[in-house]
Amino acid sequence: MSNTWSREELESAFQTWHATVARAASGQGSWREFVDLFMPDAEYHEQMVGVLKGHDAIWAWVEPTLAQFPGSAMISFPVHWHLIDDVNGVIVVKLNNLMRDPGDGAQMGADNISILTYAGNGKFSKEEDIYDPAEFNELVPAWIGRAMELGTLSAGELEWCARAQAQTGSAPA
Repeated sequence: MSNTWSREELESAFQTWHATVARAASGQGSWREFVDLFMPDAEYHEQMVGVLKGHDAIWAWVEPTLAQFPGSAMISFPVHWHLIDDVNGVIVVKLNNLMRDPGDGAQMGADNISILTYAGNGKFSKEEDIYDPAEFNELVPAWIGRAMELGTLSAGELEWCARAQAQTGSAPA
């Protein structure tokens, strides 16, 4: 691959990707729109579940992970920086997975790097997310614990916490 797409097209595709993620996370859009940014045979590399191939597999991970609690409490993904490799059609972005305010104004989040491989026409053929799973495994229970202390979890979120506690024998926070 060499200069197949202009820098402007790659930047536009990245901005669309990020805006779609932001809309879905805020509840203004759907995670289905995110999945639709990928080619039907795309690969999504997710560190904790492996390689997902195709729309159905990506959706089967995205919907329960990000559209449902506790993933749905990640409401913003501010970008620290992004790089465009216009020779290879690759975009690398470092962003923060920011949880909603637990009720005291705290900003609790964890960083990740996403590597997007562009396929043309606004679609991607691959995404690879790189992050520290231990950081997320600490973030989510800490956030839940703080939100529980402050009484800001919904009834449905509290039910999720009770189910998680019953399954694991320990509180999620």
